Amino acid sequence: MIPWELLARAKASGSEELTLHRRGTEYCIKVDGSLLMDSTAHASEAALADIACRDLGRQPHASVLIGGLGMGFTLSAALKKLRPDARVSVAELVPAVVEWNRGLLSHLAGHPLKDKRVAVLVEDVAQVLRRERGAFDAVLQDVDNGPEGLTLKANDWLYSEEGLRAASAALRPGGLLAFWAAKPDKNFIKRMRKAGFDVAEIPVRSRNTHRGAHYVVWVAKPNPFHRPRI
Repeated sequence: MIPWELLARAKASGSEELTLHRRGTEYCIKVDGSLLMDSTAHASEAALADIACRDLGRQPHASVLIGGLGMGFTLSAALKKLRPDARVSVAELVPAVVEWNRGLLSHLAGHPLKDKRVAVLVEDVAQVLRRERGAFDAVLQDVDNGPEGLTLKANDWLYSEEGLRAASAALRPGGLLAFWAAKPDKNFIKRMRKAGFDVAEIPVRSRNTHRGAHYVVWVAKPNPFHRPRI
């Protein structure tokens, strides 16, 4: 068995530490020693973009926001779905992750950061959602393992009712919000519905050919008839 080689370290939000590792042709990123993502199991990240962007392929000047760069697989899949005049903004909180995707990891997803349709925002995706109004046809969130905030506590706001309402306000008419998560969460579905979304939960796998771990993608669209409770 080839041992893992530590390639780089970086500080995330707060005191968390991200580390980049390589074993042969396989790469992984860990947070405080726990596995965050692996280059050999990325089908579910691509599925997030395939599902969220499937209806945007014919739409002129589509605008997409991706929260979390990861290893670039979600971004790469989104670019394959979209027209040449589309715009994809990627919000990544950790500058080192962007650097890794421009260097050591760039080949894994086919160098998506070189695509002229891509704008990298080195900031918290929450800040983007707080300031934008009616800007995006789709917002894709892959910043954590799910609503429990298993990786970074700073991500909790994105899954809160306030964060969901901000995401709704950032969407264009007919737009959608999509989340990747490690497991189902009935309470989060209830929270999304309370925030005014119609929600579908779609099972996905970590590897192609219907293999690997089971994950979920939530696709949510604002319900125009929703009236917030007073």
